[in-house]
Amino acid sequence: MINYRAVLATATAIVTICATPVFAANFDVQLLNKGDSGLEVFEPALTHVAVGDTVTFKATDKGHDVATIDGMIPAGAQPIKGDTSKDLVVTFTTPGAYGFKCTPHYAMGMVALVVVGDVHPTNLDALKAVHMPNKDVQRFDAIYDDLAKLN
Repeated sequence: MINYRAVLATATAIVTICATPVFAANFDVQLLNKGDSGLEVFEPALTHVAVGDTVTFKATDKGHDVATIDGMIPAGAQPIKGDTSKDLVVTFTTPGAYGFKCTPHYAMGMVALVVVGDVHPTNLDALKAVHMPNKDVQRFDAIYDDLAKLN
């Protein structure tokens, strides 16, 4: 004999679980003239998010922009470029690591890394191979060290 109440309760539970919305998170990254790690910085310099999450790059101090660094985005992702002195909101749909810079302060080491999905992104070696100014290499080395600690 079929227990219709049990079947109905199970079906209701399945529909409820499937219909429950999944909320994406928002992470703030500040663009600063001076921060905890020095002059001309993104804080935090490393942000780890899930696919579908949003990062708001906040123009806390004016004179900064946000742009992906050539060669430092996952395959299939589109380059990102914001306007100077304006907040930029980015929702990440392609997993991998994204290297960011402030164009006016790139040579001064104003860089950041957003990792979407797995903390071991498949494109990390490609990012490490990108040629950039010495100050950026130093800052990215520190970011990569912080990433390794997320295991």
